Amino acid sequence: MTIEPPVPGEPRRPFGPRNPGDAWVVAPTGERYWGRYGAAGLLAIDPDRGVLLQHRVSWSHFGDTWALPGGARHEDESACDGALREAGEEAGVPARSIRPRLLSVFDLGYWSYTTLVGDVVVPFEPEITDPESRELAWVPADDVADRPLHPAFEASWSHLREVLSVRPAIVVDAANVFGSVPDGWWRDRAGAAQRLISRVGGLAATGIDAAALDLPEDVWFPEWTIVVEGRAKAIADDDAVGVVRAEGSGDDRIVAEASRLVDRHREVTVVTSDRELAGRVTDAGATVRGARWLLDLLPTPGR
Repeated sequence: MTIEPPVPGEPRRPFGPRNPGDAWVVAPTGERYWGRYGAAGLLAIDPDRGVLLQHRVSWSHFGDTWALPGGARHEDESACDGALREAGEEAGVPARSIRPRLLSVFDLGYWSYTTLVGDVVVPFEPEITDPESRELAWVPADDVADRPLHPAFEASWSHLREVLSVRPAIVVDAANVFGSVPDGWWRDRAGAAQRLISRVGGLAATGIDAAALDLPEDVWFPEWTIVVEGRAKAIADDDAVGVVRAEGSGDDRIVAEASRLVDRHREVTVVTSDRELAGRVTDAGATVRGARWLLDLLPTPGR
């Protein structure tokens, strides 16, 4: 990326035509914020190495501090896509290596900054691909606060640190959910299961409002497991959600999946309206939501 000569206190900008989002937003009280359409950054978490931080060059805004790779969003670009793009441009982060977990939004009304918390699922080595970086480093979460942090990141880190241990997971009783809608599912159970999985995949991509999960922050991307049984097992796998085919009792497999995830310290929600099953998974440490809860969250078919 080519950049303009530095202007004290301002980010360097590309020569020639640049994205319309690369501009200041001026607050009613006079403060300036970078990104006409808001800004976004990536908080990548590697289970073995910690959090990926960027040591900013001295001429950058709040230079010689540590922060997250990030920057101005493009017009009509989602915060998730913007954070991954900026992390790729500034730190060589491969988007396929990150599984989104959480979006935390700082919204002033006229400007917003969104932090994408993402889990590293394919290990990679970051590389300096942008002149705004002096250094990139994996830093253990307990040591982040010991570094001189960018003031905005320092202000957000205190509450982000508290939610890093939260890992929501949802296990879906597929037969109970698609069976609650009288749309002829009994004539094609595999087709009904496939349609449900496709709709859940759409929800997995957009995330779930934190209030629907009784969790803090803004938008979460749970780990999804859909348990199918009987003739519904004749379905394709899906990249967005995990599909588990019950060889025996579907209820037994759902309890087993819930227990496995609880043992992995996940915040587990089981979606079923079956009272007996609800009691069993509650005893295993999971929360239960009825089929209607999920159906109300799912995107409308065809959209």
